[in-house]
Amino acid sequence: MQNALHEAQTIVLLGGTSEIGRAIVEQLVTPATRTLVLACRRPDEANPDEFARDGLNVVTTYFDAAATDTHDPFVRGLAADHGDLDVVVVAFGQLGDQADFDADPQAAAEVVHVNYTGAVTACLATAAQMRRQGHGHITVLSSVAGERARASNYVYGSSKAGIDAFAQGLGDALQGTGVRVTVVRPGFVHSKMTRGMKSAPFATTPRVVGELTAEAMRKGKHTVWTPGILRYVFMTLRHVPRPIFRRLPLG
Repeated sequence: MQNALHEAQTIVLLGGTSEIGRAIVEQLVTPATRTLVLACRRPDEANPDEFARDGLNVVTTYFDAAATDTHDPFVRGLAADHGDLDVVVVAFGQLGDQADFDADPQAAAEVVHVNYTGAVTACLATAAQMRRQGHGHITVLSSVAGERARASNYVYGSSKAGIDAFAQGLGDALQGTGVRVTVVRPGFVHSKMTRGMKSAPFATTPRVVGELTAEAMRKGKHTVWTPGILRYVFMTLRHVPRPIFRRLPLG
């Protein structure tokens, strides 16, 4: 359970190797934190030593975002092993390549399944556990790509639009239960996922996303844009006529 300063004792990162997810966790871990779970498909690559400190038990465990039927028992198992789950960060996801999706619809389906269906079942299983506890905070990694789909990555963008809408609705549904939801909308982030890609305006880093997300969570905000200026940029872009939008250098 979180203490009076809203410091979490148990933090779970679904997508334990995600650079952005790890940057968020780095900002959330305090001396009050007793357990950190890094859950991912390749636990041997999760590098728990990066978070090692006195009094903190860092656990790596197998988690498959695509295996949606395992999510509820997985979350129940975490609670049985570690007690109440104070914060769960849902950071797994795949970007993929639009040209590959155009040539292979099944590849597109697999990415959408992870980014949307997997995130939905993981969030619902977590929300059910936190309802039973009577408290908790779910942080969901969305993207500005979901605000208005672009020709260069519309499969990825559509999956993020879906999970963003879901998470906003989940947050509203959990009002009054003691469970909060924060949706994170980063712009282009320099990371392993975007290595080799052309940068977009207002590009940022995992560290900045982590700092802004942790600050927003502490303030109880339901949505955080990283960087913040993107909120106003996309407020405008939503209304740009499509013929003009197609010609904008947005990556």
